[in-house]
Parts: sequence; structure tokens; C-alpha cells
Amino acid sequence: MRSFSFNVAYWILSIAYGLAAAFAALAPGRGPTGWVIRRYVRRMVQAMALFAGIRLDVRGKERLPEGAFIIASKHQSWGDGFATYDQFDDLAFVTGDHLEKFPLLGGVLKKLGAIVVNSCGGHEARQALATRAAQARAENRKILIYPEGHLAPVGQKYRYRSGVWHMYRDFDMPVVPLATNLGLFWPEEKYEKHPGTATLEFLDPIPVGLDKNEFLTRLEAVIEARTAELVAEATGAPVSPAVQVDTPA
Repeated sequence: MRSFSFNVAYWILSIAYGLAAAFAALAPGRGPTGWVIRRYVRRMVQAMALFAGIRLDVRGKERLPEGAFIIASKHQSWGDGFATYDQFDDLAFVTGDHLEKFPLLGGVLKKLGAIVVNSCGGHEARQALATRAAQARAENRKILIYPEGHLAPVGQKYRYRSGVWHMYRDFDMPVVPLATNLGLFWPEEKYEKHPGTATLEFLDPIPVGLDKNEFLTRLEAVIEARTAELVAEATGAPVSPAVQVDTPA
């Protein structure tokens, strides 16, 4: 019943606020669209608590640096974006072009200043990432990226892609790793939801200046280690490192 109630609320909110955002996108500037989306995200987080019984415990915000920075997050759940976006007033985010298949959403993403890249990766995707991230950096916005590029089931991980390192290097911005166990309660894009308290934890920023291998190794190590600990904390099971699997085609 919880899952059904939440999914009804999810679609009502998504359709209503999606239409509102599409109209807001006709107005000049990013302000009106951003206002609508921030309220959509807030209502979705409230619906997670009210209907699905999923509450959030957000830790580590005192570790966040001043000014612009990059958030590199574990991605276990479709709810990750709502939970993280709700922590900031103005957040740019990297997303795959699969979202543009939804009617009207392409224009909303463009107006929001979202960084939309080809989900298949490659040189063109990397170039698009650099160009659009540069605009967000120029506006002194924080940028959210999921380094694995895909939703990973709890207990699994994909290869960390290098796009986050290119932004880290090119824009001279610290990277804040973000660990989470939200996938225990809202697994990937699945229908079923499980009540409980999910944790998002911002970890110590990675300072600028590391080379590619050192940076990616460190980023993956801290995100995966803390995520495994958060999963164990919520389940009562021993800490178990995630198993790397092949990245989906």
C-alpha cells in the first residue's frame, strides 16, 4: 500500500509540476523555472516521508566548502536526485540525454542549466560536459554528477568514469564525495518502496591538484567504503564491499 500511495503521489506531483515548469520556462531567466523545480523537489521529499515512510538523515554538510564545488555521488536510487537537490538553493546537475525523451522536459532542463550529455559517453559527450559545466562554473553554481553514470543496485558498483576528473581539473574545483544507502529503501527505479531512515553523507572534500589516477582511485575508495558502512549500519549486517560489475550497454 505504501508503494502504491507513493507512486500515485509521484506521478501527480511530476505531471503538475512538470507542466508548471514548462510554462515557467517560457519566462526569461532561470529564476521562475528554478522556483518551480525547487518546490517540486521539496514536495517529492515530503511525499517520500509521508507515503513511502522514507525519511532522510543528511550528514556532513558542515564539511562543504565555500563557493562552487562538485558533488560526486553514489547513485543507487531514482530518489537520489530529489534528496540531494533539496539540500541546495541552486544546483546544476549532470544527466543523461535519456531524460529528454519525456515531453517538455528538454526545454525545462535547458532553462535550468542542467548539463545534459550523451549517455553512451565518448568524445562528444565529454566535450558537451566540458562546455556546459564551464557555464555552470562561470555562474558559481555547485555541480552534481554521478561518476558511475548509471544506477547501481545496493552491493554493486560500476567503473567510475573520468568526466568528473576532467571537470575537477579544468575548473580547479574541489570535489565533495557523497555516500548514501537510499537504494535500500527506494531501489533503483523499482516500484516497491521500503520504510526507514535513509542516510546521505557528504564526505571530506578532495582538494584540487591530484592527477587522474590518484583522484579517481581516492574518489571511488571513499564513496564505496562509506556507502558500504551506511548499508551495514541500516541493515545490521557486516560491512561488505560492493562488487564491481560490467557497466550496462
